[in-house]
Amino acid sequence: MAFYGYARVSSSDQDFSLQEQALRAVGCDVVRAEKASGASLTGRAELQTLLDFLRQGDTLVVTRIDRLARSIKDLQDIVHTLKDRGVALKATEQPIDTSNAAGKAFLDMLGVFAEFETNLRRERQLEGIASAKARGVYRGRKPSIDPVEI
Repeated sequence: MAFYGYARVSSSDQDFSLQEQALRAVGCDVVRAEKASGASLTGRAELQTLLDFLRQGDTLVVTRIDRLARSIKDLQDIVHTLKDRGVALKATEQPIDTSNAAGKAFLDMLGVFAEFETNLRRERQLEGIASAKARGVYRGRKPSIDPVEI
Protein backbone atom coordinates (compact mmCIF):
# COMPACT_ATOMS: atom_id res chain seq x y z
CA MET A 1 0.00 0.00 0.00
CA ALA A 2 1.64 3.22 -1.20
CA PHE A 3 0.71 6.84 -1.83
CA TYR A 4 1.31 8.16 -5.35
CA GLY A 5 0.93 11.84 -6.13
CA TYR A 6 -0.26 13.57 -9.27
CA ALA A 7 0.33 17.28 -9.89
CA ARG A 8 -0.89 19.25 -12.90
CA VAL A 9 -0.84 22.82 -14.13
CA SER A 10 -2.48 24.01 -17.32
CA SER A 11 0.21 26.00 -19.07
CA SER A 12 3.95 25.94 -19.56
CA ASP A 13 4.49 29.20 -17.67
CA GLN A 14 2.89 27.83 -14.49
CA ASP A 15 4.77 25.97 -11.74
CA PHE A 16 3.60 22.82 -9.91
CA SER A 17 6.28 22.86 -7.19
CA LEU A 18 3.77 23.82 -4.44
CA GLN A 19 1.60 20.86 -5.41
CA GLU A 20 4.62 18.56 -5.35
CA GLN A 21 5.61 19.80 -1.88
CA ALA A 22 2.09 19.23 -0.54
CA LEU A 23 1.97 15.72 -2.02
CA ARG A 24 5.35 14.77 -0.58
CA ALA A 25 4.29 16.18 2.81
CA VAL A 26 1.44 13.64 3.01
CA GLY A 27 3.71 10.71 2.21
CA CYS A 28 3.92 10.46 -1.58
CA ASP A 29 7.39 9.18 -2.46
CA VAL A 30 6.48 9.18 -6.15
CA VAL A 31 4.93 12.30 -7.67
CA ARG A 32 4.16 12.46 -11.38
CA ALA A 33 3.63 15.98 -12.70
CA GLU A 34 2.76 17.52 -16.03
CA LYS A 35 1.82 20.73 -17.76
CA ALA A 36 -1.37 19.97 -19.65
CA SER A 37 -4.99 21.05 -19.80
CA GLY A 38 -7.34 19.29 -17.42
CA ALA A 39 -10.27 19.72 -19.81
CA SER A 40 -9.50 16.35 -21.40
CA LEU A 41 -7.64 13.15 -20.60
CA THR A 42 -6.02 13.26 -24.04
CA GLY A 43 -2.31 14.03 -23.99
CA ARG A 44 -1.83 13.51 -20.26
CA ALA A 45 0.89 10.87 -20.32
CA GLU A 46 1.91 11.24 -16.66
CA LEU A 47 -1.64 10.64 -15.45
CA GLN A 48 -2.00 7.64 -17.74
CA THR A 49 1.30 6.23 -16.45
CA LEU A 50 0.01 6.51 -12.89
CA LEU A 51 -3.37 4.99 -13.72
CA ASP A 52 -1.64 2.05 -15.44
CA PHE A 53 0.76 1.55 -12.51
CA LEU A 54 -1.54 1.80 -9.47
CA ARG A 55 -2.37 -1.49 -7.74
CA GLN A 56 -4.97 -2.64 -5.23
CA GLY A 57 -4.43 -0.96 -1.89
CA ASP A 58 -2.57 2.04 -3.34
CA THR A 59 -3.80 5.61 -2.97
CA LEU A 60 -3.77 8.27 -5.68
CA VAL A 61 -3.28 11.69 -4.08
CA VAL A 62 -3.94 15.10 -5.64
CA THR A 63 -4.06 18.50 -3.99
CA ARG A 64 -7.50 19.31 -5.42
CA ILE A 65 -9.91 17.38 -7.59
CA ASP A 66 -9.66 19.93 -10.42
CA ARG A 67 -5.99 18.94 -10.78
CA LEU A 68 -7.22 15.47 -11.76
CA ALA A 69 -10.03 16.45 -14.15
CA ARG A 70 -12.08 19.46 -15.20
CA SER A 71 -14.78 17.37 -16.83
CA ILE A 72 -17.35 15.51 -14.73
CA LYS A 73 -17.29 12.62 -17.20
CA ASP A 74 -13.50 12.30 -17.07
CA LEU A 75 -13.55 12.54 -13.28
CA GLN A 76 -16.20 9.83 -12.99
CA ASP A 77 -14.29 7.61 -15.46
CA ILE A 78 -11.12 7.96 -13.38
CA VAL A 79 -12.97 7.30 -10.11
CA HIS A 80 -14.65 4.18 -11.56
CA THR A 81 -11.31 2.90 -12.86
CA LEU A 82 -9.70 3.43 -9.46
CA LYS A 83 -12.59 1.82 -7.61
CA ASP A 84 -12.59 -1.24 -9.90
CA ARG A 85 -8.89 -1.71 -9.18
CA GLY A 86 -9.18 -1.19 -5.42
CA VAL A 87 -7.29 2.12 -5.46
CA ALA A 88 -8.27 4.93 -3.09
CA LEU A 89 -8.44 8.61 -4.08
CA LYS A 90 -7.44 11.39 -1.72
CA ALA A 91 -7.25 15.18 -2.10
CA THR A 92 -5.04 17.05 0.36
CA GLU A 93 -7.11 20.26 0.31
CA GLN A 94 -10.58 18.70 0.13
CA PRO A 95 -12.27 16.07 2.32
CA ILE A 96 -12.73 13.37 -0.31
CA ASP A 97 -13.88 9.88 0.76
CA THR A 98 -15.42 7.87 -2.06
CA SER A 99 -16.30 4.96 0.22
CA ASN A 100 -19.64 6.51 1.27
CA ALA A 101 -22.58 8.23 -0.41
CA ALA A 102 -21.87 11.69 1.04
CA GLY A 103 -18.24 11.57 -0.05
CA LYS A 104 -19.20 10.47 -3.55
CA ALA A 105 -21.78 13.27 -3.80
CA PHE A 106 -19.20 15.82 -2.63
CA LEU A 107 -16.71 14.55 -5.20
CA ASP A 108 -19.31 14.86 -7.96
CA MET A 109 -20.16 18.42 -6.87
CA LEU A 110 -16.49 19.40 -7.00
CA GLY A 111 -16.30 17.89 -10.49
CA VAL A 112 -19.35 19.84 -11.62
CA PHE A 113 -17.85 23.11 -10.34
CA ALA A 114 -14.50 22.38 -12.02
CA GLU A 115 -16.28 21.80 -15.34
CA PHE A 116 -18.42 24.91 -14.80
CA GLU A 117 -15.27 27.02 -14.25
CA THR A 118 -13.76 25.68 -17.48
CA ASN A 119 -16.94 26.47 -19.42
CA LEU A 120 -17.07 30.01 -18.00
CA ARG A 121 -13.46 30.60 -19.00
CA ARG A 122 -14.19 29.36 -22.53
CA GLU A 123 -17.25 31.65 -22.81
CA ARG A 124 -15.25 34.70 -21.66
CA GLN A 125 -12.54 33.88 -24.19
CA LEU A 126 -15.06 33.61 -27.04
CA GLU A 127 -16.69 36.90 -25.97
CA GLY A 128 -13.28 38.60 -26.04
CA ILE A 129 -12.52 37.22 -29.50
CA ALA A 130 -15.92 38.35 -30.82
CA SER A 131 -15.36 41.83 -29.38
CA ALA A 132 -11.89 42.05 -30.94
CA LYS A 133 -13.25 40.92 -34.31
CA ALA A 134 -16.00 43.56 -34.14
CA ARG A 135 -13.33 46.24 -33.52
CA GLY A 136 -11.22 44.84 -36.37
CA VAL A 137 -8.23 44.07 -34.16
CA TYR A 138 -8.46 40.27 -34.05
CA ARG A 139 -5.90 38.58 -36.22
CA GLY A 140 -5.94 35.05 -34.83
CA ARG A 141 -2.84 33.32 -33.61
CA LYS A 142 0.53 34.22 -35.03
CA PRO A 143 1.74 32.06 -37.92
CA SER A 144 3.87 29.16 -36.74
CA ILE A 145 5.62 28.84 -40.10
CA ASP A 146 7.46 31.63 -41.87
CA PRO A 147 5.69 32.26 -45.24
CA VAL A 148 9.06 33.01 -46.82
CA GLU A 149 10.29 29.51 -45.94
CA ILE A 150 7.30 27.93 -47.68
